[in-house]
Amino acid sequence: MVRIRVLVVDDHRIFAESLAAALAAEPDVDVSAAGSGPAALRSLERAAAEGRRYDVLLVDADLGGGIAGVRPAVPVQEVGEDGLVDGISLVAGVRTAQPGVRIVVLAEKDDPRRAALALQAGASGWVAKDCSLSRLLTVIRGVLREETHLPPALLTGVLRELTAARKHRTESERLVESLTPREREVLRCMVAGLGRKAVAERLYLSPHTVRTHMQNVLGKLGVHSTLAAVALARRAGVGPVDLAGDVVERGGQLA
Repeated sequence: MVRIRVLVVDDHRIFAESLAAALAAEPDVDVSAAGSGPAALRSLERAAAEGRRYDVLLVDADLGGGIAGVRPAVPVQEVGEDGLVDGISLVAGVRTAQPGVRIVVLAEKDDPRRAALALQAGASGWVAKDCSLSRLLTVIRGVLREETHLPPALLTGVLRELTAARKHRTESERLVESLTPREREVLRCMVAGLGRKAVAERLYLSPHTVRTHMQNVLGKLGVHSTLAAVALARRAGVGPVDLAGDVVERGGQLA
């Protein structure tokens, strides 16, 4: 019998253990539980190293706390200033690190906006925490067949949210295209969370020149803060500069 490996991620211990116990009663399901995002990441890494990857994650939409090093594929202004989206940030991080894992978000209530964010981050399903075990098993088996599962009552709202997000992305891409190559490079440094001094050191520019570039970036993007600029950049698909690289690409004049 092919067994489905499931990891339940929820910081409500009683709920997580109860759900894990119910799933474990199924003959084709192996299940474990993690009480936080970092604990889930450790479990995933350990399982991958041992050659027994998880198939499905069940993630609490309201998972508490932030996850260091994980940046979600959703707009920053939809979350906190740290750029993290509770359980949904874990979805994005896992989908990046282990794209073969299917993720289902467990929610206390139906929320079209957050369900859309979960899908954008890479989730394959959104189900109510109080749904029946048979329904949850249907979703688990369905996402393994590449299906996407949403409650019928959420479909219209989620489609509306995704359409609006696509429109905002198009507008953001147009604004980013108005930047010069150097300004885009500075923007990528801003997305990576670098301050003016760090940007200056990385790009071999003076702090004054970096300040001018940053002001130009904000002006051309039509925003008034670095946080808003980063949010717009992420909507447009602009990623952070590679902080692990030792070599900075230099092209043309640096000023």
